[in-house]
Amino acid sequence: MEVITAETAGFCFGVERAVEEALQAAEKIKKDRAASDSGSPSVYTCGPIVHNESVIRMLEEKGVHAVTDEKETEDLPKDSTILIRAHGIPKELEERLREKGCRIIDATCPFVKKIHRIAEKNAEEGRLVLIAGDETHPEVKGIRSYAGQDSIVISSPEDLERICIDKQRKMCLVAQTTFNHKNYKKIVEKIKVLGYNANVADTVCSATRERQEEAADLSSRADVMIVIGGKDSSNSQKLYEICRNNCNRTYFIQTAADLNDTWWCGVNIVGITAGASTPKTIIKEVQTNVRKF
Repeated sequence: MEVITAETAGFCFGVERAVEEALQAAEKIKKDRAASDSGSPSVYTCGPIVHNESVIRMLEEKGVHAVTDEKETEDLPKDSTILIRAHGIPKELEERLREKGCRIIDATCPFVKKIHRIAEKNAEEGRLVLIAGDETHPEVKGIRSYAGQDSIVISSPEDLERICIDKQRKMCLVAQTTFNHKNYKKIVEKIKVLGYNANVADTVCSATRERQEEAADLSSRADVMIVIGGKDSSNSQKLYEICRNNCNRTYFIQTAADLNDTWWCGVNIVGITAGASTPKTIIKEVQTNVRKF
């Protein structure tokens, strides 16, 4: 049985950078407290840095704690160190935390920052900002805070037919960094067909696009496809959808413990990919265990 692992599987640049910055900040605080016995003992993040339970547990052990409720974040002591994760946070929340005197470590992914700038500029110029993405996702919530109160989130070309937009109004279209790139291209084509006057920004992350394209290619050749990711990971779920379209025997797992010994009958090629929230250690563990079947 041949096991092929996608080259692009695992932590993306933004996630890896955020985790590293969080660990460095926690270590510095630990040393500072040992020397002075003062200050907040932890690094807090606005939501989990990654949607991966094993990584979150590791960070907790190192003194990095996720605060998931916005009010709870604002209730932290004013000397708190707060790390903004790769997804970013709403503009208003960041401003309130800075005004409060918290030490902010901004680990927002540069690709997400770019979307913030595009959305804010177009909103200031009077354009209606359309955001292709999941309106419940923290990245999209952050983008909307820069895009203006009348911004609209869509998830498919069909959504454009259900919303009422004056065709004389100038618009701007951006996408969540982890949005399905093929779906985004369909939305762009639909905008052209409907005759909207829109600035289109290709803001799907290049790493996300490469990961999705590689997953599509690998799943078209594999007898069984394994997608590794956190159960709440948006980009991992999109990988699963892409692979499932090509390979009926596609399975979504979080760790090697989720592998099932009934999956391998008559299998010649097993493909493995993983979302941006999956560390290399988990990918290697899955590879090793798959080869045992």
